[in-house]
Amino acid sequence: MKEAMLYEKLADNRVRCHLCAHRCLIADGKMGICQVRENEGGKLYTLVYGRTISQNIDPVEKKPLFHFYPGSTAYSIATPGCNFRCAWCQNWEISQMPRLGHIIAGYEATPEQIVADAQRFGCHSVAYTYTEPTIFFEYTYDTARLARAAGLANIYVTNGYMTAEMLETIQPYLDAANIDLKAFRDRTYRHYIGARLQPVLDSLKTMKRLGIWLEVTTLAIPGINDDPAELRDAAQFIAQELGVDTPWHLSRFFPDYKLTDVPPTALDKLRQAREIGLAAGLRYVYIGNVPDAESQNTYCPGCGSVLIERSGLGMLDNRIQDGCCPDCGFAIAGVGMHGGSFASGVVV
Repeated sequence: MKEAMLYEKLADNRVRCHLCAHRCLIADGKMGICQVRENEGGKLYTLVYGRTISQNIDPVEKKPLFHFYPGSTAYSIATPGCNFRCAWCQNWEISQMPRLGHIIAGYEATPEQIVADAQRFGCHSVAYTYTEPTIFFEYTYDTARLARAAGLANIYVTNGYMTAEMLETIQPYLDAANIDLKAFRDRTYRHYIGARLQPVLDSLKTMKRLGIWLEVTTLAIPGINDDPAELRDAAQFIAQELGVDTPWHLSRFFPDYKLTDVPPTALDKLRQAREIGLAAGLRYVYIGNVPDAESQNTYCPGCGSVLIERSGLGMLDNRIQDGCCPDCGFAIAGVGMHGGSFASGVVV
């Protein structure tokens, strides 16, 4: 156990957590909604510091980040727990472990060990992913500072339900994030997730303002968030509030967890969603979890040339030269979009 950051001490040994947008008021001896932050005697503690449930080396495209040092690898870590309870969670065995099983599994790995392993395996970044990095913030914060000092980038794959205070605290060390915009209707967030939409939109705008490279993912679920009007609203928000250069990943749903009676997303629905994004002015719209490799390629918004060719989660070719299309000179948005095969280097 380690004392938490970003909380307020109140009367009667209560505390107010200011880490995520739930801003839980926690009585002595109780836990927050995430079930991994506990009030003991008027002090808030994190129960998952240094306790990893998963460590893997992933292509950065798996996050998914298609415009952040494409072709590089990310040393990916997670602890148990989440501040959401999504009915379709694909990692529910570990994200919901503290809530459903009342246990916090995992094994000890210090921030120093994480950074050393990332360097040993030639990774360009450390990604905090699989579960929600907000709930293991202190662990990510200490690791990210060491990673930055070692020349590694830091990535959040997140539901975006953090506070502005948390984002401003991590900002000096956070290079990129993919936020899962799960729907664009507040009722969907309330019914299926146990949260609200507006704090996620606020986080998206705050990350943009803080200069963190941002990509957005929406898992298109039949009958829940795939209505064309809702997708159009989401696309317009991304274009107008985050900018037309913000990549939008539309991911195919497969039955899982509590949503096993919902069929996989139809491919024509995903193609329609992509067209909605492009019609809203977005320059980079991708389709994920599908066999169609062309929908994962990066095309030049200026001339339509294929610039980055992908297959699955692998990069086959990168024709970008000095951040621009070699055919028409159009500047391609992103970080580390230098073209060719990836070459690791210090990121500061």
